[in-house]
Amino acid sequence: MTLNSSQRRRIAAGALLAAATMVVTTACGGSNGDSGGKGKGGAAGFNAAVNKIANPSDKKGGELKFIGSQEADNWDPQRGYYGFVWDFARYYTRQLVSFKAAPGAESTELVGDLATDSGKVSPDGLTYTFTLKDGVTWEDGKPITSKDIKYGIERIWAQDVISGGPIYLQQVLDPKKEYPGPYKDTAADKLGLKAIETPDDKTIIFKLPVANGDFLQMLAMPAASPVRQDMDTKAKYGLKPFSSGPYKWQSYQPNKSIKLVRNDKWDAKTDTIRKALPDKISVTFTTNADDMDNRLIEGEYDLDINATGVGASARAKVLQQHKENADNPQTGFIRYAVFPQTVIPNVECRKAIIYAADSKSLQTARGGPQAGGDIASNMLPPAIKGADPKADPYGKLGGAPDLAKAREALKKCGKPNGFKTTIAVRNNKKIEIATAESLQQSLKAVGIDAQIDQFDGAQTSGIIGSPKVVKEKGYGIIIMGWGADFPTGQGFLQPLVDGRFILQSGNNNFSELNDPAVNGLFDQALKETDPTKAGELYKQINTKVSEAAVYLPFTHEKNIIWRSSRLTNVYTADAYNGRYDYASLGVVK
Repeated sequence: MTLNSSQRRRIAAGALLAAATMVVTTACGGSNGDSGGKGKGGAAGFNAAVNKIANPSDKKGGELKFIGSQEADNWDPQRGYYGFVWDFARYYTRQLVSFKAAPGAESTELVGDLATDSGKVSPDGLTYTFTLKDGVTWEDGKPITSKDIKYGIERIWAQDVISGGPIYLQQVLDPKKEYPGPYKDTAADKLGLKAIETPDDKTIIFKLPVANGDFLQMLAMPAASPVRQDMDTKAKYGLKPFSSGPYKWQSYQPNKSIKLVRNDKWDAKTDTIRKALPDKISVTFTTNADDMDNRLIEGEYDLDINATGVGASARAKVLQQHKENADNPQTGFIRYAVFPQTVIPNVECRKAIIYAADSKSLQTARGGPQAGGDIASNMLPPAIKGADPKADPYGKLGGAPDLAKAREALKKCGKPNGFKTTIAVRNNKKIEIATAESLQQSLKAVGIDAQIDQFDGAQTSGIIGSPKVVKEKGYGIIIMGWGADFPTGQGFLQPLVDGRFILQSGNNNFSELNDPAVNGLFDQALKETDPTKAGELYKQINTKVSEAAVYLPFTHEKNIIWRSSRLTNVYTADAYNGRYDYASLGVVK
C-alpha cells in the first residue's frame, strides 16, 4: 500500500498487512503508570496497546475525534490505497471476508464478514464459493446482495473513470483485460464480468483462470467492497460512499473535515468484527503537523488518523512528559527514495545516488532508531518470506556513504562531475522534507545537484502517481514509503516493481520498472502454493530490483504514536501496519 502511506500505499499508502515484527510485550492491560480501568479510559502506559488491549471496554457513546495532516487519496473503497484509508474504511464498508478484531499477529486471521465463513475452495484452487449472511443491509435497509458485491469489484476495471486503488483482483480474475468495466459493460445488468457468477442473491462464485494463493487476502481489501448500482456516483463516489458498515457519512468537506454517524440499519448480530462503540466519528484535517501534535497532547483530539507518528518538535515532550500515552510499534513500512527511469534512465547514474546517500543521516532525519526505525538495505521487509535483511548490495547497513564508488558510477554514466535532478516530496510531511534535505546534502559531495520540489500531498495520485507529470516535472527522485498490502512478496513488491501495475494515474510503480524477467518471476511465485518456495522466487525478484538500482531504501519504520487518555479498547494490529484497529476503538464520554 502507498504510504501513508502511504501508502501504500498504500502509504499508504496504504493498507495492507504489516510484517509480524512488531515490539512484543506479554503483559495484558496497562503497564507502568496505568491509571485506566475497564471502560474508564486513562493513560494506560508506554506500549500498553502494542499487541495487547489497553483500557478494554464495550461501553458505547461519545464522539471519537481523529485529526490528520494528510487527506485520503480517495474515500471510494475501490480507489483508496493509503493504509489509514483501509483501516478507516471499516466504519462504512464490509467485505466477504475481513481481518479478525484482535491485537498483533492474530489480527491477520481472515474470517467471514458479509459471508458466513471464509468460503469453499475447489481442490485445484480455481473456484471460490461464498454464501452471504442473513440480515446484511445497506444504510437504507435494503439487503446487500451478491450482485452488489460483484458490481463493486467490477468498478476496479474502470481505471479511466475511478483511477487508483489496488488492481490485484483485476489481474487475477481477468489477466487478459477482456472486461471493459461496468461503465462500458454492454450487458443490461452491467454485470458482464465472466469470472464472477451470482446464481442467486445470497451466492457468489469466483472462477480464477490461474490459481493464486493470496486470493482471499485480496477479497479482504476495501476494493472488494459492495457498491450498489443505483447509488454509484462514479468519480464522485468518494465524496459520500453509501454505507454497508456500522456508520454512514453525514458530511464531508475535502481537506477540512468528515463526520460519520451511526447507521441504524446495521445489525450488530451480523458483524463479529466491528464494535461500533462511539456514537459519532469526526476527522479534522490540518496542514500544520506540529500544531496537530500539540492539539493531540492537549486532549483536543484522540489520535492521528494517518498514524505516521508525532513529529520531531513534539517527540521529546511526549517521551519525557507523556510517555504513558505513547506506543512505539514497528509499522511494516519501508521508507525510501525511488528513481523514475524516464527521468534518470542510466543505471549507473542511479547507482551513484545510492552510493552517495548517507544512510545514518537519513535515519536521523526520520527520527533515529526509535522514532525512525532500523536502516534498510533492500526492498523486502524482514518478515516477508524470501527476505534477507543482511542483503546489502550497496553497503548501506554501515550507515556511511561510499563516495569513491559514487564517483566511479558517475564516470560510468558519463557524468563525472555530477548532474542535476529534482527531488519530489509531499509538502505536508515535515519528516519527508527533512529526509529530502538530508539526501540533497549528501549528494552534493559528488556533484549531484538535487533541487527539492514540495508538491501538494493531497494531490499525490495525480502528481507523482502520474508518469506523464513525473516526466514533465523532471522528478528524478521521489521520497515515499510503502507497507505490504498483505504479508507476501506479492502483497509488498508487486505494485512497486511489476511492469503490469504501471498506471497512468494513481500509479505506485514510480520507477516504472517493467522487466520481463521480474514480471515472469511474479507469475511463477503466484502459482506456488508452498510459501517457502514462493519466498525463494521473491528473493530473486528482490535481487533483480536491487540490481536495477531504482530504489534507495531508508528505514524499516517505527513510529511514536499518540493515544488519548479518553480512548478505550486500543490495540495495534499487524493487519493494519501497526496502527490501532480503528473499528474497535471507543471513548470515555
